[in-house]
Amino acid sequence: MSFDGLFTKAMTEEIASLLKGGRINKVHQPYKNELILVVRAGKQNFKLLLSAHPSYARVQITEEDYENPKEPPMFCMLLRKHLEGFTIEDIRQHELDRIIILDVKGRNELGDLSQKQLMIEIMGRHSNIILVDPERNMILDSIKHVSYAVNSHRAILPGQEYKLPPAQHKQNPFTASTEDIVKQLDFNAGKLDRQLVQQFAGVSPLFAKEAVHLAGLANSDTLPGAFLTLIHTLSKQEYIPTMISDGKKDVFYMLPLHHLSGEAKSFSSLSQMLDRFYFGKAERDRVKQQGHDLERFITNEVEKNRKKIGKLERTLQETERSEQYQLYGELLTVNLYQMTKGLTEIEVVNYYDENESTVVIPLNPQKTPTENAQHYFAKYQKAKNAVAIVQEQIEKTKEELHYFETLQQQLQSASPKDVEEIREELQEEGYLRQKQKKGMKKPANAKPQLETYHSTNGDIIFVGKNNKQNDYLTNKFARRDEIWLHTKDIPGSHVVIRNEAPSEQTITEAAILAAYYSKARQSSSVPVDYTKVRHVKKPNGAKPGFVIYEQQQTLFVTPDEEIVIQLKNNE
Repeated sequence: MSFDGLFTKAMTEEIASLLKGGRINKVHQPYKNELILVVRAGKQNFKLLLSAHPSYARVQITEEDYENPKEPPMFCMLLRKHLEGFTIEDIRQHELDRIIILDVKGRNELGDLSQKQLMIEIMGRHSNIILVDPERNMILDSIKHVSYAVNSHRAILPGQEYKLPPAQHKQNPFTASTEDIVKQLDFNAGKLDRQLVQQFAGVSPLFAKEAVHLAGLANSDTLPGAFLTLIHTLSKQEYIPTMISDGKKDVFYMLPLHHLSGEAKSFSSLSQMLDRFYFGKAERDRVKQQGHDLERFITNEVEKNRKKIGKLERTLQETERSEQYQLYGELLTVNLYQMTKGLTEIEVVNYYDENESTVVIPLNPQKTPTENAQHYFAKYQKAKNAVAIVQEQIEKTKEELHYFETLQQQLQSASPKDVEEIREELQEEGYLRQKQKKGMKKPANAKPQLETYHSTNGDIIFVGKNNKQNDYLTNKFARRDEIWLHTKDIPGSHVVIRNEAPSEQTITEAAILAAYYSKARQSSSVPVDYTKVRHVKKPNGAKPGFVIYEQQQTLFVTPDEEIVIQLKNNE
């Protein structure tokens, strides 16, 4: 557990140092369980993210952009009424629990002074954000409603008294002495990291394991000192935000974790670290929820087309026997004088074979010799005609498979906005039924919003993340002599550099973006083609996003998320 009570303490101190005394100018609720407070403090604007997401609950200052819904949820409207224009008087942590309290003060619509508290409880799937009237200790509303039927200790509903989660009665590690630690732990029982978690407030298994690791041979002489050394570092706010990656899993903390193996990367602030850690993670989760039906439909289409290609190729193998049917027909015609009705087979000499080997030809006893010969000629003609039809069907099915594999890749890197454009495309192509939507209709001439990045040299790089964006970027938005990029023979995004003569470094960075937003994201040495936009054409009747191109050059790059983030932040 990275976001433990000690991490909550560090984060509270970080955001308090920046936002205390600031004014809440805007409140947004981009997603069901997340809020953004735009706070003006120290002559600049900060975006404070408050998340009660069951998997990604946290509080941080974020640099990420979030798209807000056209109609704000009711909880967002309530917070705007009670918080916008208010000043943050204090930001504090409740003891060492994962609870951060924002004390705000301002004037209500009647002009009277009013105080409110925003309680952010970071507790996994039980996380919540609760607006409280401190004078009456009454809940005004919460981002999640919880009844007594769900939680017998307290209900989180408008009008209910606000109660803190049950106290755990653990010792505060910041006031503990060596003697306290020795007294609290049973060194003969083992599992010392678990005992630290059970006895001391705010301590997670992550922190406890680091203390045991630091102690070396953990015993009553070494462990108290190691534990208090870490606590002393935290008490002085000597934080070194660190993320450790072992290739499979990432872990973050406000201190280096030497008991974990992997590549460690430090950051200038806890918030910056969390932006990096959660880059794409929370959005992927939202996309999975929002596009679950699309993902299932596209996966089914991919499997269906793969099976169809296999069946057609088997049919093609059968049709390739057409020459055998022709041979049978010709040999029967030559040997009609040897045949009588009622035979089930006949053995004849194959005059086309230099060795004049014999061939046994199956016959239909109900047919005359001439009818048997005609039967084989008819099968030959049918098989011959089928070859062209089956080959055409295979090509069409391969195009269909490539189309859905491209959509599958696009869904992997899509934002919630991109998912809706993919849905619209499938509806326009006739794969999904059009659904009537309530509210404002999207303008018919609305232009897709492209993902933008900035190269190290300052050039703008545009990325299309779905077929609507790809078509618009390549066929309408890009200029004829700008550089266009795409992974070679791999489903992926169209990428355009807004420069007719970019540097090699810019082309390489754009190629990394093309590889990152492709099916080969997890691969190395990915081939990326690039050419001028004038050499890229969309064939008549082609599927959305499909183009052909010429006069390309190819370079090989390895997708790197760190570089992608840097190119995004260059702006």
